[in-house]
Amino acid sequence: MTDPADLNHAGVPRATARLQLHAGFTLADAAALVPYYAGLGISHLYLSPITTARPRSTHGYDVTDFTRINAELGGEEAFLDLARRARESGLGIVLDIVPNHTAADATHNAWWRDVLAHGQQSAHAHYFDIDWQAPDADLHGKVLLPILGDPYWQTLESGAFEVRRGHDGTATLRYGEHDLPLSATDGETPGDAQALHALLERQHYRLAWWRTGAAMLNWRRFFEITELVGVRQECDDVFEAVHALPFRLYREGWIDGLRIDHVDGLADPAGYCRRVRERLDALRPGRPAELARMHPWLVIEKILGEHEPLPHDWNVDGTTGYDFMDAASAVLHDLHGEARLNMLWLQISGDDRPFAAYVHAGRHRVLARHLVAEVDALCHRLRDQARSQPATRDLSPHALRHALMSFMTAIPVYRSYYVADGADKETKETRDPSVDDDMVNAAAESARRHLAPDESAALDFILDALRTGAPLDSDAGRLRTKLQQLMPALAAKSTEDTAFYRYGRLLSRNEVGSDPGTLAMAAERFHARMQTRSVDFPHAMLAVATHDHKRGEDARMRLAVLSELSEAWAEAVAGWETQLAPLLVASPKGPDGVDRLMLYQTLIGAWPADARVLESEDAQRAFVDRILAWQRKAIREAKRHGSWTHPDEDYEAACEAFLAAMSMGGADSVLESIGAFASRIGTAAALNSLAQAMLQLTAPGVPDRYQGCETWDFSLVDPDNRRAPDYARLQSQLECRGGWSHWLAHWRDGRIKQQLVRSVLAVRRSHAALFAQGSYQPVSVSGDLAGSVLAFARQCGSVEVVVAVTRLAAHHVDPAQPRIPPHCWHDTGLRAGDGEWTDVLTGHPVTSHAGWLRAKDVFATLPVALLKRQ
Repeated sequence: MTDPADLNHAGVPRATARLQLHAGFTLADAAALVPYYAGLGISHLYLSPITTARPRSTHGYDVTDFTRINAELGGEEAFLDLARRARESGLGIVLDIVPNHTAADATHNAWWRDVLAHGQQSAHAHYFDIDWQAPDADLHGKVLLPILGDPYWQTLESGAFEVRRGHDGTATLRYGEHDLPLSATDGETPGDAQALHALLERQHYRLAWWRTGAAMLNWRRFFEITELVGVRQECDDVFEAVHALPFRLYREGWIDGLRIDHVDGLADPAGYCRRVRERLDALRPGRPAELARMHPWLVIEKILGEHEPLPHDWNVDGTTGYDFMDAASAVLHDLHGEARLNMLWLQISGDDRPFAAYVHAGRHRVLARHLVAEVDALCHRLRDQARSQPATRDLSPHALRHALMSFMTAIPVYRSYYVADGADKETKETRDPSVDDDMVNAAAESARRHLAPDESAALDFILDALRTGAPLDSDAGRLRTKLQQLMPALAAKSTEDTAFYRYGRLLSRNEVGSDPGTLAMAAERFHARMQTRSVDFPHAMLAVATHDHKRGEDARMRLAVLSELSEAWAEAVAGWETQLAPLLVASPKGPDGVDRLMLYQTLIGAWPADARVLESEDAQRAFVDRILAWQRKAIREAKRHGSWTHPDEDYEAACEAFLAAMSMGGADSVLESIGAFASRIGTAAALNSLAQAMLQLTAPGVPDRYQGCETWDFSLVDPDNRRAPDYARLQSQLECRGGWSHWLAHWRDGRIKQQLVRSVLAVRRSHAALFAQGSYQPVSVSGDLAGSVLAFARQCGSVEVVVAVTRLAAHHVDPAQPRIPPHCWHDTGLRAGDGEWTDVLTGHPVTSHAGWLRAKDVFATLPVALLKRQ
């Protein structure tokens, strides 16, 4: 057995592989893949949530029991078998846990069911963020359950409710798949709708039509999902109950770290993270002796703004990598294409607003239509607190609401993190409030420009409420918490789930953690970010694909080519628009210009690298079905032509008909023309993909390879990006030893990318300290194609490597292979120091000439290089 202490450097993974578990892909299935991932070179399996979730859950984030491993996945026995097999092969395990919410499912969630049965007297009542004194007096002491498919009385009269009695005499209410507890029945079985209504009125919950949820809900949910209820991790017993399983698995040595989902939803993210860190550190001495000295790895799902740092005092190893995904993508885009892309977007959409304006409009829409209950509850709390103080008693409900809406609309990041004075004294950590003050002051100043004098005074009151140092469990502390918990829900729904589907200049930049208004990043900026990362968070995760991405890593890299070939792209779009114009005249209902341009880009991005896979009718139908599913989701998320709750079915039908019509005409169809364009830019796109993979595998941090993305990943937004990979194919490809020239020549099958991942991970294994601790220094480049090279050095002690990737190569790339032919590099060189170097990927020596490495030598075989000084 491999010594676990040798698995990685100080317990930090060398590289992870994210696996999506569900009933169709269980822990036993994961165990069967241990040899494959060991051969690929990863050090840890990074598992999606394994706790018990709702039946048939495809993702595991709808937890119903935090204390048990999901039986649908195989239960604890299957997990321990996986862990043993992994350890025998030298692999560790990292778990994804969900502290923010649980499923609001009375049938399967015992904690939630107990609250519905006993109300405020339930031992679990304080586990959930329920407002027992909601503004609506009818809900005082009750939990709103907006689960009915039709209005309440209509449902009642329809006979959809059924009262059942068990052998012990307990009564339950059956409605569809819902099984609800009934109390205060007095042994009666209601005989008509009136009697049943009277019985239901005595319950600790109030049944309601699902459409009332957005405006009436009296408990915190995850974003706007009323099937997921917020959990109060600030309560000691709740924290212990939720974390008992992962803490035990860590103490027993079965796992090596945690990924924390959505920490921004918690009352005090910083305090929570510090607490988890302390508990993990305290558990180490009780673990097996060979594991006791390992560092428990802790990363958090956190969306950072473009200039927002992750606070050091959270005591985490970093984020799950959306910030890196943004940087790695942006540096492979060409800023020179911005003007032409802007012009095309204006021509198609008729809208010249910057992306920030789309976010602003999205925030207004979400506050007014989707987070209504949250806004109402906050306004109610603000009004009550204002009236309790003589200095603010004159602030009107209207002024408070308008000030709140304006302020929340102007927040540029996910949230602020104000806490109670002295809240973290026991951890000897304090948070400087000025970290948040600058952001909040800027947002307030922006909001104030649109406020009347009384509304401006109301804003001052809100700012004071936000900055209060009151304890978390006081009225003022709870108000501060609610203000801050509204922010991430608003940010996510307005930006990623609204503006991203309204603004379509170039969809490769519409990605989680990215700002679509920023088309490209200069090499100097990328280097600066990586240097900061190497110092501040050298063990943060490096992601380029996730279970939440909007489009696959290679789909983004293909669309990035459009920034280099913006004129050719604009001409192609103009041709398709002309060819499809008669159809739009015949069916003016849709799609409009915005949705058409996004559709063209989606087809380009999702088109398979080898178009021959679409030769069969079944393959064509499956491809179109994927696009149709994306299109329907995009239309509803944009909320311009209907939404999820109020879909415009006529518009959606017209869009589906439009896509079908695009394939008419056989070889001369628009769909075939789009496929031809995708193939035309194929080698430039593949070159981008190889560059992106190399950056991820060698930058400061821990690379995470999302399941199946070792080969080309042209997936779309979920659920498309959660489809099961073809592991049999991946295994056979990994074992294929054709050599770099062969893999380059057959690049369309994806083996070149998979072999690059395997080869670089092997180097990481043999030089673990270099990549875990090594410094990061930019390498200067000069010559004719200097802009087409990005290079940096990693050094630890006497070991030094230079990483070099080709970028912005669309005008020079070999049309048959993803590389720039050596003779095209001319005088381009890299300043890498004297001595003899060897590309450890190919084994080819590269000689330094007066301290310079010639690009034609560095990239003699591949578009990327990993050079080691002899």
